[in-house]
Amino acid sequence: MFSLAGRRTAIVRSKSLSAAALPARAVAATQSSRSQNRDFHSTPTNAAFKPAWMPMRVKTAWIDALTAMKPDLTPKKMSDSFYSAILPLGQDKWLLDHYLNASGHIRLGSLLMDLDALAGVVAYRHTGDGVSTVTAAVDRITIEHPLMEISDLELTGRVSYATGRSSMEISCQVSKARAEGEPAKPEDVLITCAFTMVSLDPVTKKPVPVAPLIIETDEEKEFFRKGEENSKAKKALRTRSLLEKSPDDEESDLIHSMWTKEMSYLNPQVPATRPNNQVYMSDTILKSAMIMQPQDRNRHNFMIFGGFLLKQSFELAFCCAASFAHARPNFLALDPSTFENPVPVGSVLYLRATIAYTEPEEREDGSKFTRVQVRVDSKVRDVEHGTKKSTGMFNYTFLVEGDVKVMPKSYGEFMLWTDARRRARNAAAIDPGHKSSALRSIQDSVTE
Repeated sequence: MFSLAGRRTAIVRSKSLSAAALPARAVAATQSSRSQNRDFHSTPTNAAFKPAWMPMRVKTAWIDALTAMKPDLTPKKMSDSFYSAILPLGQDKWLLDHYLNASGHIRLGSLLMDLDALAGVVAYRHTGDGVSTVTAAVDRITIEHPLMEISDLELTGRVSYATGRSSMEISCQVSKARAEGEPAKPEDVLITCAFTMVSLDPVTKKPVPVAPLIIETDEEKEFFRKGEENSKAKKALRTRSLLEKSPDDEESDLIHSMWTKEMSYLNPQVPATRPNNQVYMSDTILKSAMIMQPQDRNRHNFMIFGGFLLKQSFELAFCCAASFAHARPNFLALDPSTFENPVPVGSVLYLRATIAYTEPEEREDGSKFTRVQVRVDSKVRDVEHGTKKSTGMFNYTFLVEGDVKVMPKSYGEFMLWTDARRRARNAAAIDPGHKSSALRSIQDSVTE
């Protein structure tokens, strides 16, 4: 089994019981102990040259070191990297204690940490340990069906797209665990997501190629096709950035219409009054600052685990949406997000959450809901506050009860609103039928 978030254990289904199936820290401790024993108690080949009691200066034979320097680029199957783990939340109340919030719901931030850890495990099953693998992007996280009850969860992942370049896509999902022999049901799938992982040379930190995939079954062809589409969509999204493309005619008209309406509220000669459900964007901002501790580092020792950053940004976004709507938000999706720079241990992480866009949703019975898109900008400074770098930008979409609306005022805020609207349109265009059915199921869970 592997260690979820570095602190917990899970019951694991895997093809064989190996060191990779043990908790990460237990594996490290075991390997360290074994290597020490081997160093001090093994007899060198040339006993006259080196006493048996002297520790070995290096722990890897030169022939093994040469082999490790050359990544294995032999094409691999998707099944080679497949990994499955059971999170026994329905059986272990003390484990569940780490995953519940104050109202008894599952903390999605904790699951996001686990999914990022799972993506790392899957990536190393594909690449081996001769490279350093880091999370480059979260392509999308989507709630397929709301989690309505506490039960054991199954986390699965596999490399779904790799062409021989340095990056690979890891497809993961969270579903209700089923008994042995019981067929899988579509409604059991709770969360789907994809991570882009990049392999680096451990010395130079430059990207290195990874093994391409061998596609065998129709299911694998579908995974690979989706991965290829995601790769193209990310490139297309970059071309639609406001830094690359200015607002088009439709967007300009919308911005002007919002601005003129706001001006009418300020004109005493006009009888129009500002709606009570409208909130200025500048009044929705929430910020946080925290120092990065060694307990949250990744396996490369000096940088913070990407799942920890996801958890912190998600929970701030949740608080921002709740403060804005005065209602409990229900998470819908995380848009494609990129980790721009690593976050070192000992640095100070700054997060800034803003309501960037709102869109009304109305049911047939007349009840009103609002999609709320929260943008979280993250920056890192050294502890002396001498340098400052952007580490990424995350766009979370929530559903809240009621009719609320965000109103930008400055030019910069109108650009944030326009960018968020583009993202909402792009997400709706991907799979409108699926998104609407998923939305209805979440709306039902809110009202029940």
